[in-house]
Amino acid sequence: MSSVKQAAKPPLIASPLLAGVLFSIIWLAVGALLLSLLLHFTGMKESSLSTNALLVHGFASLAGGFTSGRRSESKGWYNGALLGLIYGAIVIIISFLASNASLSLHSALLLGASLLTGAFGGMIGVNLKK
Repeated sequence: MSSVKQAAKPPLIASPLLAGVLFSIIWLAVGALLLSLLLHFTGMKESSLSTNALLVHGFASLAGGFTSGRRSESKGWYNGALLGLIYGAIVIIISFLASNASLSLHSALLLGASLLTGAFGGMIGVNLKK
């Protein structure tokens, strides 16, 4: 019998940061769809939409930070925080281009929340890998 070990297949997306951003965008799409369905089929008011959207952004950044931290070897908080900054910047740039939204306190809050939740997700992801 041959005792040759099979090499592990490399992931489709080699960069932990790129994989995290992709997972963040996927979770953002799922969260936006869920929010729109809740808004349409329940008695949820549009006034609570900004708070709920911030929660969706936080969760998407947490999931992306988790993915980025899990795929990286070390420095999960760093990879997650960097992911949070990139994710927040992408969302702010898209909102500026799509609806001509200017920078405001909400933009700073979004950037801060995505940075913190991304860093937390990265810490969790790197520690669950071991």
